[in-house]
Amino acid sequence: MRTIYNESDIVVLPSYREGLPKVLLEAAAFSLPIVTTDVPGCREIVKDNCNGFIVEKKAVKSLSVAIETLVLDKNLRAEFGKNGRVRIEKEFSLNKISEEIISLYNKI
Repeated sequence: MRTIYNESDIVVLPSYREGLPKVLLEAAAFSLPIVTTDVPGCREIVKDNCNGFIVEKKAVKSLSVAIETLVLDKNLRAEFGKNGRVRIEKEFSLNKISEEIISLYNKI
Protein backbone atom coordinates (compact mmCIF):
# COMPACT_ATOMS: atom_id res chain seq x y z
CA MET A 1 0.00 0.00 0.00
CA ARG A 2 2.91 2.35 0.66
CA THR A 3 3.68 2.42 -3.07
CA ILE A 4 0.09 3.19 -3.97
CA TYR A 5 -0.19 6.02 -1.45
CA ASN A 6 3.16 7.46 -2.55
CA GLU A 7 1.92 7.52 -6.16
CA SER A 8 -1.43 9.08 -5.22
CA ASP A 9 -2.46 12.72 -4.97
CA ILE A 10 -5.96 12.26 -3.51
CA VAL A 11 -7.88 9.46 -1.79
CA VAL A 12 -11.62 9.17 -2.47
CA LEU A 13 -14.00 6.94 -0.50
CA PRO A 14 -17.62 7.51 -1.56
CA SER A 15 -19.17 5.12 0.92
CA TYR A 16 -22.78 4.58 1.95
CA ARG A 17 -21.73 3.36 5.41
CA GLU A 18 -18.51 2.48 7.20
CA GLY A 19 -16.98 1.46 10.47
CA LEU A 20 -13.71 3.33 10.86
CA PRO A 21 -12.17 3.03 7.38
CA LYS A 22 -8.52 2.08 7.54
CA VAL A 23 -7.93 3.49 4.06
CA LEU A 24 -8.77 7.00 5.31
CA LEU A 25 -6.53 6.64 8.35
CA GLU A 26 -3.71 5.50 6.08
CA ALA A 27 -4.36 8.27 3.56
CA ALA A 28 -4.17 10.92 6.26
CA ALA A 29 -1.02 9.32 7.68
CA PHE A 30 0.53 9.64 4.20
CA SER A 31 -0.48 13.33 4.10
CA LEU A 32 -3.03 12.82 1.36
CA PRO A 33 -6.17 14.94 1.03
CA ILE A 34 -9.42 13.01 1.23
CA VAL A 35 -12.83 13.19 -0.38
CA THR A 36 -15.44 11.08 1.36
CA THR A 37 -19.12 10.92 2.21
CA ASP A 38 -20.93 12.12 5.31
CA VAL A 39 -21.36 8.76 6.99
CA PRO A 40 -20.24 7.48 10.40
CA GLY A 41 -16.58 6.51 10.44
CA CYS A 42 -15.64 8.72 7.52
CA ARG A 43 -16.72 11.90 9.27
CA GLU A 44 -14.67 10.93 12.32
CA ILE A 45 -11.47 11.00 10.26
CA VAL A 46 -12.14 13.84 7.84
CA LYS A 47 -12.85 17.34 9.04
CA ASP A 48 -14.55 19.11 6.14
CA ASN A 49 -12.42 21.83 4.55
CA CYS A 50 -9.53 20.96 6.87
CA ASN A 51 -8.03 17.67 5.72
CA GLY A 52 -10.49 16.93 2.96
CA PHE A 53 -14.02 17.34 1.73
CA ILE A 54 -17.11 15.59 3.06
CA VAL A 55 -20.05 15.33 0.66
CA GLU A 56 -23.50 13.87 1.13
CA LYS A 57 -23.77 10.20 0.20
CA LYS A 58 -25.11 9.53 -3.31
CA ALA A 59 -24.43 13.18 -4.28
CA VAL A 60 -22.53 12.51 -7.49
CA LYS A 61 -22.28 16.16 -8.53
CA SER A 62 -20.90 17.25 -5.14
CA LEU A 63 -18.45 14.37 -5.21
CA SER A 64 -17.18 15.32 -8.65
CA VAL A 65 -16.86 19.01 -7.69
CA ALA A 66 -14.85 18.10 -4.58
CA ILE A 67 -12.51 15.85 -6.57
CA GLU A 68 -12.09 18.44 -9.32
CA THR A 69 -11.34 21.16 -6.76
CA LEU A 70 -8.47 19.13 -5.36
CA VAL A 71 -7.21 18.02 -8.76
CA LEU A 72 -6.93 21.65 -9.86
CA ASP A 73 -5.44 23.08 -6.65
CA LYS A 74 -2.03 21.68 -5.69
CA ASN A 75 -1.70 24.08 -2.74
CA LEU A 76 -5.04 22.99 -1.29
CA ARG A 77 -4.02 19.34 -1.67
CA ALA A 78 -0.80 20.07 0.23
CA GLU A 79 -2.64 21.99 2.97
CA PHE A 80 -5.28 19.29 3.44
CA GLY A 81 -2.59 16.60 3.39
CA LYS A 82 -0.54 18.36 6.06
CA ASN A 83 -3.64 18.92 8.20
CA GLY A 84 -4.60 15.26 7.86
CA ARG A 85 -1.19 14.10 9.04
CA VAL A 86 -1.37 16.38 12.09
CA ARG A 87 -4.89 15.15 12.86
CA ILE A 88 -3.82 11.50 12.67
CA GLU A 89 -0.83 12.10 14.94
CA LYS A 90 -2.97 13.95 17.51
CA GLU A 91 -6.13 11.87 17.50
CA PHE A 92 -5.36 8.43 16.09
CA SER A 93 -1.78 7.65 17.12
CA LEU A 94 -1.02 4.36 18.83
CA ASN A 95 -0.26 6.22 22.07
CA LYS A 96 -3.55 8.14 21.97
CA ILE A 97 -5.64 5.05 21.23
CA SER A 98 -3.78 3.03 23.89
CA GLU A 99 -4.44 5.75 26.49
CA GLU A 100 -8.14 5.76 25.62
CA ILE A 101 -8.41 1.97 25.86
CA ILE A 102 -6.62 1.91 29.23
CA SER A 103 -8.86 4.72 30.46
CA LEU A 104 -11.93 2.77 29.38
CA TYR A 105 -10.71 -0.39 31.15
CA ASN A 106 -10.04 1.63 34.30
CA LYS A 107 -13.60 2.98 34.23
CA ILE A 108 -15.03 -0.50 33.86
